[in-house]
Amino acid sequence: MARSLWKGAISFGLVHIPVEMYPATRESSLDLTMLDKRDFSPIGFKRYNKSTQAEVAWENIVKGYEYTSGEYVVLSDEDLKRANVEATQTIDILAFVNADEVPLLYHNQPYYLAPGKGGDKVYALLRETLRSAGKIGIANVVIRVKQHLAALVCVGDVIVMETLRYADEIRPADELKIPKKGEKNAAISDKELKMALALVEGMSEEWKPDQYHDTYREDVLALVEEKIAHNETKTITMPGKEREKPAAGNVIDLVALLQQSIGAKPGAKPAKGSSRKAANDEPEEEEEEEEAAPAPKKRASAPRSTAAKAAAPRQRAAAAAKPKAVSRTSAKVPSKAKKTA
Repeated sequence: MARSLWKGAISFGLVHIPVEMYPATRESSLDLTMLDKRDFSPIGFKRYNKSTQAEVAWENIVKGYEYTSGEYVVLSDEDLKRANVEATQTIDILAFVNADEVPLLYHNQPYYLAPGKGGDKVYALLRETLRSAGKIGIANVVIRVKQHLAALVCVGDVIVMETLRYADEIRPADELKIPKKGEKNAAISDKELKMALALVEGMSEEWKPDQYHDTYREDVLALVEEKIAHNETKTITMPGKEREKPAAGNVIDLVALLQQSIGAKPGAKPAKGSSRKAANDEPEEEEEEEEAAPAPKKRASAPRSTAAKAAAPRQRAAAAAKPKAVSRTSAKVPSKAKKTA
């Protein structure tokens, strides 16, 4: 487990629960290094004094608030703490609400809360209270130099604190051109709605988070290995011709698209006959020699084993590299991409 980010207490009425806060998520994005394209050397960044242009070491850096142009009030970590000692050390529960009353738009970043020394019993009391009441606790907490609204949620045996956005941090959607129910240009027929519901029903399944993974990252890593195999590590690929965009104003036959989607969804038999068949017609049994409806161009959501996931980038890279033979006189090719930095 990572080091705790914060130590303090949950204030629950007159009860104080000592807790430690830990990150609940980790990033797995591609770690790309910026290079100078003239010689492919890594680019570095310096902290420098804007008056003297001299580089500044970390020990000489302090924080300041600009109260007027070019004038600053220096604020040390101790100043920030003394501004409100209780706020910086307490997750203060303000109210309890139903979880479904907080829209997803307000949710921000989750953290695990673990009981501090001597806090096991009161921690368990709050956890079981949240579970039994079916509520979440709405609280204030200061992390670093920002006060957050937060939700305390019971997830299994762990109390999770998720920071929330304040109402004034949510941008209004008034200026967006959103179709309103009943408008002519967004009118939906009963047939279209019925078929869309049938498609949703056919694609419904239990939530299994392990079956979803970053396939784009795997594809990029496969491309990295392919470039290494072909000695193209310094080749800059230029943009190709863009695909033609469909002409604006084309009338979309939703019924045909929905029928094709229903017939092409994984594990289902396509409907027989024309794609413009009426929605309330019962699909006939498909004969063995009949050709299946074309599947939409998207990745199947079927889960893959952990071994298959790990091997996929190397298999794709090997397949892509087969047609091109590498010269025997070329230098040895590494078998695996290494991080640039």
